[in-house]
Amino acid sequence: MGEKRKPLFIFEMANNHQGDVEHGKNIIRAIRKVCDGFGQFDFAFKFQYRDLDTFIHPDYKGRQDIKNVKRFQDTRLTLGQFEELLGEVRKNGFLAICTPFDEVSAERIAAHGYDYIKIASCSFNDWPLLEKIAAQHMPVIASGAGSSLEDLQNVTSFFMNRDIDLTLMHCIAEYPTENKHLQLNQIDFYHAQFPELRIGFSTHEDPDNMLPVKMAVAKGAEVFEKHVGLPTDTITLNGYSANPEQVRAWLLAAQEAYESCGVCGGRYCPTDKEQADLAALKRGVFVKKPLEAGHAISMDNIFLAFPCQEGQLVASDLSKYNMIQPIHGLLNENMPIMRKDVTVDNTSQKTLEIMKGLIKLLEESKVVVPVGSICELSHHYGLSKFYQTGVAMIECVNREYCKKILAVLPGQAHPSHYHVKKEETFVVLHGELELMLDGGKKLLHKGDVMTVERNVNHSFSSSSGCIFEEISTTHYQNDSYYKDAKEFVEPRKTKIHFTKNMLAVINGN
Repeated sequence: MGEKRKPLFIFEMANNHQGDVEHGKNIIRAIRKVCDGFGQFDFAFKFQYRDLDTFIHPDYKGRQDIKNVKRFQDTRLTLGQFEELLGEVRKNGFLAICTPFDEVSAERIAAHGYDYIKIASCSFNDWPLLEKIAAQHMPVIASGAGSSLEDLQNVTSFFMNRDIDLTLMHCIAEYPTENKHLQLNQIDFYHAQFPELRIGFSTHEDPDNMLPVKMAVAKGAEVFEKHVGLPTDTITLNGYSANPEQVRAWLLAAQEAYESCGVCGGRYCPTDKEQADLAALKRGVFVKKPLEAGHAISMDNIFLAFPCQEGQLVASDLSKYNMIQPIHGLLNENMPIMRKDVTVDNTSQKTLEIMKGLIKLLEESKVVVPVGSICELSHHYGLSKFYQTGVAMIECVNREYCKKILAVLPGQAHPSHYHVKKEETFVVLHGELELMLDGGKKLLHKGDVMTVERNVNHSFSSSSGCIFEEISTTHYQNDSYYKDAKEFVEPRKTKIHFTKNMLAVINGN
């Protein structure tokens, strides 16, 4: 898509020059003045070329009873006069755009050195003209009013396949357009259908109506086109052409909309005031039980309450991925816990790394993980030592009976322990499992089954990685008794919900 460009505002003169070069120049100069102060925008003037000698059928030349035939003939300019207007456009710092309505005009636009060539809605699927336009190898802006989706797809593909820079304009060809007919949701539709294109809005509403441009900005339009003119004692503008004052108001409305929309394509940075206003409403973290230095903060030893103090630890700091420990002992109940008095170790990246390895092992095993499963990472000596000591436990069922899927990563071991209430059976589904039972060692392979009775000390490990089922009686909290429990680091478990994307990878969907 290339480098981000400034929003482009196009001033369509059409026949509002009235066939008078000096009047056309006056329009350009007047619009130049009202563009001052909008350095965040680019501006362009647009003309229309028709080779009237061939464009109008011989039998209709000179007719005064056909509106557009009369208008085109009455406002006719020579090529030299158009080049004079183009010079005024350049002199005033505008980009130059022109719409051809026939093949001869397309070639003239390229020869005259315009920056863009514009396709009018009425010519959107005029294939002989499109072929000639494409042959000029110029950037193209195309309005698609009244076109079918098939035409939109065919025309955009036509130019994109020729590597021609294309901007697609939403347009309603009613002059002027009522709000109820603006169809501004088409801007969203264009973005969805043609995400690689620059999308714009060619407008024909009442020039005092500022709602459409604000909405178009909010919907992500980047190019805007409006008919402009300059009224005089003898010239009255039509119902969709804006005078300089209305153009100024139009640009101010767009500027206000861009300011209101704010950051595009990324998350905004909150102001200091917003942060302070939010902080004043958060719950603070307070001591519930005396805390020793180096002992992790948990909901067992703290409580949350309002109001909080400036610099205090708050509820939003208590992510399961934040390991928070006091630097010094916190002994006084109800005292606030300040950020300066704790260390915070964020484990989110480490956990993500572990989950990637776990998902890879599960994927290799082709073991199906039930939808809605929660994975519990046991890290008895801290998450940093998970690859040496730990296990991933996926709970499938826990009623009067219990089924879990356990994953042991390569080189990982689980410490010795026993259960008083629970009896369990291990079924190896993938890899090899080295099982220690009351000091005896057994090497289990895929398909092997081993039952571990109550009060039997057991531990396990795997050199290459293993997935096994644990089928047991109901799982009870606090029914695992570890010999080295005093050396464990709290908290020693992290729960992870399997997302749909994770399960899709694991289950091969």
